[in-house]
Parts: sequence; structure tokens; C-alpha cells
Amino acid sequence: MARTSSVKKAWRSLAWLGVIIIGLVGLNIYGVASEEGSWTPELALDLQGGTQIILAPQLEDGQGISGEQLDQAVSIIRDRVDASGTSESEVTTQGGRNVVVSIPGEPDEATMERLQASAQLSFRPVLYTEAAPVSSMTDEDGDGEPDEGASASPSAYEPDPALATTPSVEPTDASDLNWITESLFDRFSNTDCAAIDAHSLNTAPTDEPLVACSDDNAQRYILGPVEVSGDQIDDANAGMVTNQQGVSTGQWAVNIQFNSAGTNAFAAVTQRLFSYDQGTPQNQFAIVLDGAVISAPTTNAIISDGRPQISGSFTQETAQALADQLKYGALPVSFEVQSQETITATLGSDQLRSGLIAGLVGAILVIGYSLFQYRTLGMVTVASLIVAAIVTYLMVNILSWSQGFRLSLAGVAGLIISIGTIADSFIVYFERIRDELRDGRGLESSVEAGWKRAFRTILASDAINVIAAVVLFVVAVGNVQGFAFTLGLTTLIDVIVVILFTHPMMQLLARTRFFGGGHRLSGLDPKALGAVYRGRAQFRAPVVAGAKKSRSAGEAQRRQTIAERRAAEQAGDGEKES
Repeated sequence: MARTSSVKKAWRSLAWLGVIIIGLVGLNIYGVASEEGSWTPELALDLQGGTQIILAPQLEDGQGISGEQLDQAVSIIRDRVDASGTSESEVTTQGGRNVVVSIPGEPDEATMERLQASAQLSFRPVLYTEAAPVSSMTDEDGDGEPDEGASASPSAYEPDPALATTPSVEPTDASDLNWITESLFDRFSNTDCAAIDAHSLNTAPTDEPLVACSDDNAQRYILGPVEVSGDQIDDANAGMVTNQQGVSTGQWAVNIQFNSAGTNAFAAVTQRLFSYDQGTPQNQFAIVLDGAVISAPTTNAIISDGRPQISGSFTQETAQALADQLKYGALPVSFEVQSQETITATLGSDQLRSGLIAGLVGAILVIGYSLFQYRTLGMVTVASLIVAAIVTYLMVNILSWSQGFRLSLAGVAGLIISIGTIADSFIVYFERIRDELRDGRGLESSVEAGWKRAFRTILASDAINVIAAVVLFVVAVGNVQGFAFTLGLTTLIDVIVVILFTHPMMQLLARTRFFGGGHRLSGLDPKALGAVYRGRAQFRAPVVAGAKKSRSAGEAQRRQTIAERRAAEQAGDGEKES
């Protein structure tokens, strides 16, 4: 019954491995069919080449950029590029002023927008606008999140003659119309939205009113001072807008989570704006991103949980891009593309070919050693390496087209090192089996007993590799991360292959006549291994000094434990005394 059970478990494990491989192949077929992927992984900047973009800061006359600001910009831009799914990119500084971004391949428009958008977000009350609002923000279900509001029909406001005069009363809050001076109203009236430089408005004082336009240049606004700023955002993500019944409207939006200070400030703003009559500009607040009003909803509820939602004419890509920009923070200054050019691979195909040759040589040496040391049993090592290589290739390829992973030369080095890591697991298992055979067990029981002892060792070794890879991936940047990633990935694959292939194969081979009978070419010949065990609780017979040693006797002496050696010494001393 035990033998039948072990065979069933072996075939079940191999079946699961087959399911995994078929699933990975299926995912690759889907990627190719949908034209999102291919059968070869994407290469990184050092092997393929790409695009170099130089970003220059936009500064006022006499204004400079500090080293701290430049380092902050590099960090934020690197996070934005990584969030876009483009891996193995390089972000550096140039001349203590510019930021140089090197991206594998050709960047798309969304990536370019991520790079240069400063993402300076602010919330300002609306004092005056040309047309009625077309969106609203409510919280009718009381869940603390804004609901979908009814759209209002556009209608023109008649200019108030009082707004064209300079008020004599100091404004009491950000919504006070006394902020509107004669010169401010004149600037508003003469503003051409098509010609306005929205990015230059990022340098406008936050404690003063602002004239701005909508992002589609269809509306002009007079806005009060900033009351909530983007640096008070804890998190942001893109999602679908749902109605009060929880049904998706098909519209994309950006969900924001403020920190405690931002939550309190935003609650105070919505409480004040809610007191104004709906349909008037003072009931609105403008969400200003990089100097442009992306939304100006009316306030139909007091939002006290700090979780507003920005909706508008977003697509999935633009909503995700904005969420990433807000999540990773605003750039300390605005940047614009100074130059963009194609660069060649820094290493090229010759180095890749050399790396692949090195990997092939390493694999041949490992296979040669396995066949020499373990005879036919070494073929299990060869088969296991082939299975591990297939799973690794499929995984790397899937991650390439689905997650933007690109294979660099450092990543190739991680794959080459994994050959030794995977082979080490097989060696540990085989040696445990041979140890059990030396102690007089049969092959089938040796396979199971050796597995129990070896698996703990394999897990401990692989766990250390994974920890090292994770730490290296977290603290490093660039190509070093590629090395850490492939090393960690192949280590996890090693565990899967050992469990679902190597061990089941040994369970099945143990029942064959060639291996189970201990053929001298099988690598599991008990005599060649020195199996001279004489029974339970008895040690190997000592080797008499001066006697001619057989191969098995010599092997037995080399494999003796400390307890066996002491027993042999005591037996030898007893013979001398007698």
C-alpha cells in the first residue's frame, strides 16, 4: 500500500508541474495573440539601447536649483518611471542642473508626461468663473466618499460691476470675494487660455488669488488662495467611479487619501463651501494640477474622512499616470524636455553572447560533474535543469510583456549563477539518499528518508538566497536590481522543481530494476557506496590496521560517524588487551 501511495503522489506532483508549464505556455500564447508580448523577453538598456531624455528645470530669472532639490527630483522621476512598468531605466544628473533619463526602447506619450509633469496639486476655492459647473461632488450615502452628482447645464454668469472695483475690506477667508481687485478682474478678463503658460503658474504665491484656466482651455477662473496642498496626500490610486448602488459608471477617476492634516483642512474647506448656495461659484472648489484646473466640482456634502475623488475626462492610462504622480510627490521645480535622442546599447550583443556562452559552459561543467559523480543518476540532474530552464524562460518572458521587466546583463548573470544554486539542491538530495543506502536501507525507503532530511537543508539554503535577493533588490537601483530579481526568481523556481520533479522522479526510478537493483552504473550501488551496515543499533565493523582495504571498506571508513569511530577504537583496544 505504501509503495502504491508513493507512486500516486509522484505522478500527482508531475501532473501539477505539467499544469504549471501548460499554464505558462498558455499565458505566452495569449500575450502573442493579443500583440502585447512575444516569445522573446525584452532586453534592457545595456543590451538593446533606448532613448535618452534630458530634462531642464524651469526657473525664474535669478532662481537656482539646489543639490537637495535635484536629488529629490531624481528620486521622484525614478519612482514615476518604475511605476509606469518600465524597468532597467537609468536616472542621473548632469552638470548639477539637468536630469538625464535613459529608458530602454521608445517611450510612449504617457511616460513622457510622467517625466516632466511637476504634479503640483492644490485645492483652491472658486471666486468667479465664466460658466456654470458641469460636475458635482456629493456624499449622500454617508460613507465618507463622494458620490456621482447630477450634472448642471452650462449657463453664463453676468459680470458683477462691483467685482471691477477695488474692495476696501480685507478678505476674511479664502472664499471672500474681497480678494478680487480691479487689477485682478482686468487680468481675468484679458486672459487668453490658449496662450497661458500653465506651468509658470506653479510659481505663483499660494497665499494670493490666482487666474487660471481649465485643462481644456474652455473656462477661466478666479481662484482664492491655496487651502489644501498636494504634499498633504498620503496615497492616490486610479479606479472606476461607482454610483450609489455600487454599479460602475464606466468612468475613470483618481481616489485620494489625505494625511491627518490634509483631512482636517479639507473637511474645514468643504464645510465652509457647503454653506454657500449651490449654483454659485463660491460653492465650488478647484482642483489645480500644474497650474491648470482639472476639475471644479460643487460641494454637495461635507467630506470629513479625507478621501475625495477626482473625476473628469480620464482614461485608464491618464488616471493611473496622475495617481502615480500624486502618490510619489510633486517635483520641487518644473522640468521640460531639453533634448531627446536615441542611444545605442552600452554593452551590446557581443557581451550578451559572451554571457550566454559562459552560462552554457557552466551548465556543461555541472552536467559533466553530475554524470561523473553520480553515473546515470546524473541524468536526473540534467532533466531537472532542463525543466527549471523552461519554467524560468517562460516566467521571464511573461514578466517582460506583462510587467515591463527587461533582461539586462546583470540579470543574465543572475540566471547563470542559478545553475549552481539549482544543482546544489540536487546534490544535497542525492547525497542524503546515498547516506541512507550506506546505512543499509533499501532504495525506496532511502529516497523517502533522504528527502525528509534533504528538504530542510534545501529550504534553509534557498531561504537565505531569497532574503539576500530581496534585500539587494530593495537597497539597490538599476542593473543590480535586475541581478537580484533573477536570482530570487530562479531560487523560488528551484524549490518548485525539486518538489514537483526531482523528488517524484526519484520515487519512480526507485521502483525500476536498474536503480532499485543497485546497478553499478546507476550511481546507487550499495557495495560501491560502502554499505556494510550489520543490523539495528550496530556499527560498521572496524577496519584492521595493515589489512588490505577493499573499495567498499575504504568508503565505509571515510563515512564513519564519530560514534562509529569511537566504537571501533574501543573494539580495537579490547582486542589488544585480550
